[in-house]
Amino acid sequence: MRVGYRRVSTIEQNLDRQDLGIVERVFEDKASGKDTDRTELLEMMSYVRSGDEVVVYSIDRLARDLRDLQSIITQLNDKGVSIEFLSERLTFSGSSDDAFAKLQLQMMGAFAEFERNIIRKRQAEGIAKAKAKGVYENRKRSKKVSEKRISELKADGLNNTEIAEYLNISRMTVHRALKKQTDVAA
Repeated sequence: MRVGYRRVSTIEQNLDRQDLGIVERVFEDKASGKDTDRTELLEMMSYVRSGDEVVVYSIDRLARDLRDLQSIITQLNDKGVSIEFLSERLTFSGSSDDAFAKLQLQMMGAFAEFERNIIRKRQAEGIAKAKAKGVYENRKRSKKVSEKRISELKADGLNNTEIAEYLNISRMTVHRALKKQTDVAA
């Protein structure tokens, strides 16, 4: 079975550019690649069986750090699953001992990790310069919303989305307030 895996870092981003060709099942995450604790990645890894092939658009869509990349590939190969990276034109399987492919994987994974570190460093430098000029402000917190009011609206039968729209706040704010109340009650 040919199984696809696609990932973007944020909910707003689009998965369309990651064309995997013909696959029988696709797992898609909208989460940062810095962690391997991604719902669809974990589900895909438990779903695949010996003889399956996992198709990923590019190495950086699977992992952002060399250790995670190697770990995921090893886990898949140990199950008898091969993995193909379309952009890099690399395929790894447990039955293949292609030393050149392994070297390429390690080099590309190291470059992806290096690039991520450079981006974070530049971001930190930019923030520091902006703070020195007095033009940088931390993200402003949304207006304080009464958790009691959120509970009242929930009790009135509104769902989280309706409460968020009514109070002009995010659904996550509603979710956190309701969770906090549930945790306190428990």
